[in-house]
Amino acid sequence: MIEMQRLGCGAIDRSHIGSHVELNGWINRRRDHGGLVFIDLRDRDGLTQVVFDPEHSAFDEAHSLRHEDVIRVRGAVRARPAGTENPRLKTGQVEVEALELQVLSRSEVPPFPVNLDEDVDEGLRLKYRYLDLRRPRLVRNLTVRHKYLKAVRDFFDANDFLEIETPVLIKPTPEGARDYLVPARLTRGSFYALPQSPQILKQLCMVAGLGRYMQIARCFRDEDLRSDRQPEFTQIDVEMSFVEQEDIMRLMERMMIQTFESTLGVTLEKPFPRLSFGEAVRRFGSDKPDLRFGLELADAGAIFAGTEFAVFKSTLESGGSVIALRWPGGGASSRREFDAMVERAKEHGAKGLVWIALGADGVKSPVAKFLDDATLARLREATGAETGDAILIVADKTATAHSVAGKLRLDVAERADLRDPKAFAFCWVYDFPLFELDEETGHWTFTHHPFTSPAPGHADLMESDPGRARALHYDMVLNGVELGSGSIRITTPELQQRVFRALGMSDEDIQERFGFLLEAFRYGVPPMGGMALGVDRIIQIMVGESSIRDVIAFPKNQQGRDLMLEAPSPATKANLEELGLRLTGEQR
Repeated sequence: MIEMQRLGCGAIDRSHIGSHVELNGWINRRRDHGGLVFIDLRDRDGLTQVVFDPEHSAFDEAHSLRHEDVIRVRGAVRARPAGTENPRLKTGQVEVEALELQVLSRSEVPPFPVNLDEDVDEGLRLKYRYLDLRRPRLVRNLTVRHKYLKAVRDFFDANDFLEIETPVLIKPTPEGARDYLVPARLTRGSFYALPQSPQILKQLCMVAGLGRYMQIARCFRDEDLRSDRQPEFTQIDVEMSFVEQEDIMRLMERMMIQTFESTLGVTLEKPFPRLSFGEAVRRFGSDKPDLRFGLELADAGAIFAGTEFAVFKSTLESGGSVIALRWPGGGASSRREFDAMVERAKEHGAKGLVWIALGADGVKSPVAKFLDDATLARLREATGAETGDAILIVADKTATAHSVAGKLRLDVAERADLRDPKAFAFCWVYDFPLFELDEETGHWTFTHHPFTSPAPGHADLMESDPGRARALHYDMVLNGVELGSGSIRITTPELQQRVFRALGMSDEDIQERFGFLLEAFRYGVPPMGGMALGVDRIIQIMVGESSIRDVIAFPKNQQGRDLMLEAPSPATKANLEELGLRLTGEQR
């Protein structure tokens, strides 16, 4: 009997020439060439070319094979004939001469081509996700995800962390989004919540003396969805005792450097740049700046201090800001292109936009009469603009001006192709405000979460001037995307109660929702801090996808629906009765 070695379809190379192998997989492509039939056989590992020759019995059935049929082939490995090699494939130097063929499963015609990397309607892809996942790009994404998470676990294991699973059915807690509620059948009228994060539980692990906790945690948030959001997601959750902010930032930076190296073979630049919240907003118009390119914002208030241009003059007199930005190569833009940029600024929240084109044939601008040579020279110096560039200027309330200019900076980078998709530009942003004003309600809310410690000396500002209170809160940012946040935690019941009260919670509400936490804080609490990083966002950037749905095996669509399982779906009347629930509008 000939000895057969079972191999993956992407595992065969020249070292196997002369040996006999067994391959199992899906038909990726079939080609009939005269007296020979060629099959590209596919599995998770890759492709191998299989040749069916009339001399062997397998040849007869090979003619009936169709795309996505599942087969088993036994045959001999040989070198491809000279001139037929395929350098794009790992297996492109060899082929398998089929001696035996077994059809394991027949396939109907798929609803979209599985063997082609072409655009397919996302709804169709999600409905038939099990077919979509056969495509090499999705296989690659999930493989990178697996390798990355293994590297993360290895790192934390080597640094004396315990991976601890926390419960999924918990008590509702404020984390910045709506909870998913789960009715408790045995306690009618009561509900569990799915965790938005394991925040309180990991703090209790520190109270318990476990010291160093980590978890690849599943989390759930009932919020509006975008390309970087899902109702359920995965995060790298970390908490440490007896640490300060610097300890956590150094550890998490080291973790990212090591895991990127082991997963992608990429060496990250270190140390990661550090920006205070105020500096990030001032220089880049965002607390999550994309540092793959320059284009820093310039405060042009002093340049236009004595201007007679009414918009700038009134803005400065009312305490606002005039912010300028260079548009590389923008000087050659048409009037229509400048008008489009003005509309873009309005979409970002500005009342308007002033543009100045520094063309080779002179300066053009709707406000040219207010721009003397000295003003233009100072603007060039402040923004770094040269002949051939354009300068964009936003005048508004300071926060709005920076925000709009920061978004225009990204628009300009897109137009000028300044962002290298293969670059990884990390940074830290720290010294965040403790509270922020909710524009809808007019009330103060937490910037991070209510368990974040005020910065030293800022606790007393919580009641007297909450807008000035700073937090021991830090974010890790990659390519303009916030990967995650962390903070040093509050560890005294008195300070924690003060934060809850500053957020408008009554003592009764505090006790009802957080009495167990405040009680735990009375039994000896170590200083603690931690961080959580979004796995889906990390992998999305690693593999260069535009949506996190393409790095998750079975994602929801933008309406939060699972098109494959058709979930969520209505509960039966019997289900509701068992839980003691009745839908609004139902008859008794």
